[in-house]
Amino acid sequence: MSALTERTRLGLEVLATGVVLGIAGDALLRATPWGLNAFLCTVALAAAAAWLVYRRRIAVGRDAPWLAMAAVLLGSNFAIRDSDALRALDAMGLAILLALAGFSLRGVALRGRDAWEYVRSGVVAALSAWFGVWPLMARDIRWSELPTGGALRHARGAIGGALLAFPLLLAFGGLFAAADPVFRNVVATALHVDFSAVASHLALTALWTALTAGYFWGALIRRTPAPAADAQALSLGIVPVGTALGLVNLLFLVFVVIQLRYFFGGAELVQSATDLTYAEYARRGFFELVAASGLVLPFLLGADWLLRDASREHQRTLRQLSGLLLALLGVVMASALQRMRLYVAEFGLSETRLYATAFMIYLAGAFAWFALTVLRGHWRRFAFGALVQGFAVLGGLHLLNPDAFIVRANLARPAVHRPFDAGYAASLSADAVPDLLAALPSLEDADQCRAARRLLSRWTPGGARAVEDGWRNWNLARARARRAVREQAASLGALTCKQSPR
Repeated sequence: MSALTERTRLGLEVLATGVVLGIAGDALLRATPWGLNAFLCTVALAAAAAWLVYRRRIAVGRDAPWLAMAAVLLGSNFAIRDSDALRALDAMGLAILLALAGFSLRGVALRGRDAWEYVRSGVVAALSAWFGVWPLMARDIRWSELPTGGALRHARGAIGGALLAFPLLLAFGGLFAAADPVFRNVVATALHVDFSAVASHLALTALWTALTAGYFWGALIRRTPAPAADAQALSLGIVPVGTALGLVNLLFLVFVVIQLRYFFGGAELVQSATDLTYAEYARRGFFELVAASGLVLPFLLGADWLLRDASREHQRTLRQLSGLLLALLGVVMASALQRMRLYVAEFGLSETRLYATAFMIYLAGAFAWFALTVLRGHWRRFAFGALVQGFAVLGGLHLLNPDAFIVRANLARPAVHRPFDAGYAASLSADAVPDLLAALPSLEDADQCRAARRLLSRWTPGGARAVEDGWRNWNLARARARRAVREQAASLGALTCKQSPR
């Protein structure tokens, strides 16, 4: 009997960790919407990674502890905030952190890496999670090294015999049950099993097992060299890249000149030129400008990558053209934010408008960081700084509490053209409930009725749209909302009765 190699030991421990996490995932994550369960699973994943690293004495990057703490912090938000948009952003943040942790678990530092290496790490981590369990079981775990004698041999033989007998038991049992009703009743009573539920649990456990074991395989076992920080870039030359940048600059310049007219001309010029009110003009253009601004960053990064090995003169030309585009883009983004200000003043604040504005704020910071790093030749610093800025904006959104902020902002807005939309406010997540309840007495009677009806429907046990949480998906915001509405249920019910048609 040969001793287990270090690779087989690590492979078995990765597989066992995947099985444990798979069982935990099936037991916890079935309860939706996610809350405490997502936090517990995040903690379990971070603890499993720490255990594997400690047990196998694996040398990891110095960023690994910070990534683990950031992942746990993001996971805790599932148990605190109730906003669907924030949960989606938290899930995206966790996916990014897991992809970067794959770097760090292989001993690679995150600082000094190109943005494209971050993208590649995400793709590799995703492929490893989905498909890595197969090479783990087929190649990296050498099953021939496992001991074959003693009790283990008898246990494996018994399991094999049970698997062989299973189809025969089904066939003979079905025939006997069809032949004798008494036997059928005895078997049905003894084996009262919901096979669809069993299949569902097995499928979900297998899925989480495969994903976690595959991810750890990609991070700890997969045989690939660490990415080189100074990989040579492909160069197209200054003529095609400069021409593309020049044409884009020309297009932005034309647009900026037109925008400056409307900045100084005001609502009268907009209405005479477009037959739209200033608010309608703002509403039509903001999201298009957000999309255009978002496309500029990968374009500039690609241009810099293509000329990274060019001569100093060509790089200077590239930076001048890029700097001009950033200056023009600053005017475009200022126009977009001005449109959003007018948009909100006319129509009020909503989730889409708030998150789009937050994205613009992140882009402004990223472009400023681009100018401070890439345009000065320090391209290695850009990707990590832009990543940190993204998580800072996400953290700021959590501190802001978007749904509660939307309610407060719309309540404070002068209702010149459009009154406060109580129905929309009541349709927001549990994060908005305390502020809405506090403002309820100051609303119009019809708005009080509409908001009270929706709040009772969503946050009381007998409500038509109420969904109770168990301990697995417990959430602080939802618990507070239910308690607050329950405490005011009598007064809310009186409002709905008073306003309901007779």
